[in-house]
Amino acid sequence: MTGFFETSVEFLKGVGPQRAALLNKQLNIVTFADLLQHYPYRYEDRSKFYNIKDIDESYQYVQVKGIIKRKELNGAGFKKRLVAYMNDGTGEIELVWFQGINWVNEKIKSGIEYVAFGKPNRFGSKFSIAHPELDPVMNDAPPKFFLQPVYSLTEKLRTGSFDNKALSRVMRTLVDLSISKVRETLPVGLMNSMHLISKKEALVNIHFPQSNEWLEKAKHRLKFEELFYIQLRLLKMKFVRQTVSPGMVLHNVSLLTTFYNEHLPFPLTDAQKKVIREIYTDLKSGKQMNRLLQGDVGSGKTIVGFICMLIAIGSDTQCALMAPTEILAQQHFINLQRYAQRMNITIALLTGSTKKSERTIIHDTLKTGVLKILIGTHALLEEEVQFNNLGLSVIDEQHRFGVAQRSRLWQKNKSIPPHVLVMTATPIPRTLAMTLYGDLDVSVIDQLPAGRKPIKTVHQFDSHRLQVFEFLRTQIALGRQVYVVYPLIEESEKLDLKHLMDGYESVSRAFPEMPISILHGKMKSDAKDYEMARFKKGETKIMVATTVIEVGVDVPNASVMVIENAERFGLSQLHQLRGRVGRGADQSYCILMTDYKLGADSKTRINTMVRTNNGFEIAEADLTLRGPGDLMGTQQSGVLDLMIADLGQDGELLKTARSKATELIESDPDLLSPENSVIRVQVESMKKSVVNWSKIS
Repeated sequence: MTGFFETSVEFLKGVGPQRAALLNKQLNIVTFADLLQHYPYRYEDRSKFYNIKDIDESYQYVQVKGIIKRKELNGAGFKKRLVAYMNDGTGEIELVWFQGINWVNEKIKSGIEYVAFGKPNRFGSKFSIAHPELDPVMNDAPPKFFLQPVYSLTEKLRTGSFDNKALSRVMRTLVDLSISKVRETLPVGLMNSMHLISKKEALVNIHFPQSNEWLEKAKHRLKFEELFYIQLRLLKMKFVRQTVSPGMVLHNVSLLTTFYNEHLPFPLTDAQKKVIREIYTDLKSGKQMNRLLQGDVGSGKTIVGFICMLIAIGSDTQCALMAPTEILAQQHFINLQRYAQRMNITIALLTGSTKKSERTIIHDTLKTGVLKILIGTHALLEEEVQFNNLGLSVIDEQHRFGVAQRSRLWQKNKSIPPHVLVMTATPIPRTLAMTLYGDLDVSVIDQLPAGRKPIKTVHQFDSHRLQVFEFLRTQIALGRQVYVVYPLIEESEKLDLKHLMDGYESVSRAFPEMPISILHGKMKSDAKDYEMARFKKGETKIMVATTVIEVGVDVPNASVMVIENAERFGLSQLHQLRGRVGRGADQSYCILMTDYKLGADSKTRINTMVRTNNGFEIAEADLTLRGPGDLMGTQQSGVLDLMIADLGQDGELLKTARSKATELIESDPDLLSPENSVIRVQVESMKKSVVNWSKIS
């Protein structure tokens, strides 16, 4: 049975070697199983015919039946086109072809009745359909399927004579061949409790639905199954880690108590205290901690990370903090060094630009255990960086690191793995967190420190630039500083974006008396540091930059962020950029500059930013707009390579799937009961190459 689904599509009637090679290269379809799981992305209702006189330009697609009255060739060269005039007694519509003209001209005959299907376009008072699907009306033909599947195809496939019609024919052959060989993958009890149709019924009706009702049932069944098995795998990993993986017992809070009583710079929020309690419970449990700490920009994750380090150091182990950029690593070092020095704790910074003489000292003191906290970039992963006894690894902005990089930090302790705390200021929507990090425990800091004022965000069009500059002048006169962010460094012919250097010049012209900094990704590291230092000290009042300031720049006196071409940024990036201001006690502002012409998605993004400062609400909106792969950069990892479920739309179903998977793991973790044998068989047959996220946080 398994062998059948592993058969190459080359051997399916209607495919053959050439089409198989195209399918493989264009859609990554190699086997019968791959093709069967290439689900339609929409369906066309072919049961309805429109009168030509009733056609409206708002219709996505129309199906009409009429007689071709005449046809003619117009234009010459690449402007040549074939036009056929169809009449159904209520009106006339033009059918137009720009390609394959000679072939179509031979096929269609005047005076014959045809069915045409396609997208209607209006020109003046006339309607036309470009490249319609066209079939002669056959009186003895069997009725069309109620809903016709439409599959995602590439241009190469279409021009290689493998259009939607051809793929539908091949799919019909495959479904007919497969259906007797499809086995059930969910237990009867689970199917009944969820009101699910069988796997066979679902596969038939996802490709060739009997009705809209059956299509919805098929989608529901296949989406639930996909999400259920993802959650089952993640929860099983978590279960194994919690019951099998040992962890160091870190429970000495003497350093923590001293810090609380003598050196804590500001009172912790209730949210911070709750998170610290959750982490402490993990550290002393004897099981390895794998916890994701989410907190919006400025919510105080770093101090929480330091407090947890104090528990680890008090329990006679070392700590590592890895950040994605030198700027961010340096900032963590500066922030934590002042606390560490008060506590007489040794701390060091290791990045790509650390001098060799300093590296030698760091390596030696790390090996002997004298050095307690090492902060750094990817440099921490180098072979020669060896800890005496690493107890806690803190990874900041973890999505910036590749899977292999994170696993290498995890392996820095050979005898017993260190506890892992993963921190992110990129709020992750709940559905995405449950799928990407479903095997991790999640803590959330959902409260800003006292005294922080919410950032005021406004949207301004380019025509209001003079008023914006005037506002900046008043803010600078009050002693504040300003960021002006541009999307690109060099001009792009395709995108009408403001060139960073042009921007720098226009800001310089508007503020001739004002010292201005410039910062972008192509500058050398020491030049970046120099510009950043000048801005931090207040020597420059305006920083013109690209998105390199997105993470890791902390200037409490900077209270205004101007984002040029704001429509070109994603929501989460806009939110991250906005988080660079609002770090001091003053009222801060974010000004989103755009052109008047804005698409629907751009308007939604801008309006969301103006409406809310809540990172999780913004992340949910971003997930709906962009989809999970783009949002987290995880599409390439295969984790979110979903075939039918959509995390932006199927949040409730995901929660149900996780709940059912949790019940199963709690009642029958090894899937030994007879009823769960179908799940055990399915789990064993699923890809063995699935990434073990729990091993790499």
